[in-house]
Amino acid sequence: MGEYLLKALDWSEVWALLIPLAVLLFRRQQPATLNPIIVYLCIGFTINLAIDIIMILNIYRQSTDLSNNALYNLHSVVRFICFSIYFIRLPQPAFMKFKKALGLASGLFLVINFSFFENFFNHNSLSGNLLATEAYLLLVYCMLYYLAELRDDNRNLFKGPDFWVVTGLSIYVVINFFVFLFYLPMIDVDVYLAVDIWNVHNIAYIIFCLFITKAFYGSANYKYSI
Repeated sequence: MGEYLLKALDWSEVWALLIPLAVLLFRRQQPATLNPIIVYLCIGFTINLAIDIIMILNIYRQSTDLSNNALYNLHSVVRFICFSIYFIRLPQPAFMKFKKALGLASGLFLVINFSFFENFFNHNSLSGNLLATEAYLLLVYCMLYYLAELRDDNRNLFKGPDFWVVTGLSIYVVINFFVFLFYLPMIDVDVYLAVDIWNVHNIAYIIFCLFITKAFYGSANYKYSI
């Protein structure tokens, strides 16, 4: 039973995304603000499927010739771009300049990090700097969202689909910031412990997708207002 559970967790980055995508088949009318999330789900599913296919090919061939590390990096970049657009498009005038500045700062980080410190296409490891920085900046976006909502007396914090998206994202990045930060050093110390820790990431990713599913499911009759 435990073996099957671990296999399910190994594939969770693929099948977890199918949960909100399946809901979209029945609830296609979603608020325009959720479009960047839908784009992320589609691109993320494609990237994660490719990641796991490469993993299976390496196991089948008993080889490490193929590397999926660059795809993990690409997924991180795509996720940050989509959620940055999402947060900027939310009808929250507060902190708008700061949110746009975060997006520009992330672009500057990408240029500096992969020009001087890391190789985006590293065959041996994914980018711990990229994943940890993405998690931190997304958490800042989430905190800005909550602060803006608390300042608005006319809106119900728990009512809109954005609350579920942001809360799911908050859970994901809070749990995984330290996973991303220490994952590569952990591999050097104990590779089996690193594999177990990545299962924590996978569980958080499932929770993240379930919260997005809730946002899609309850968004049909919701009207945004500023």
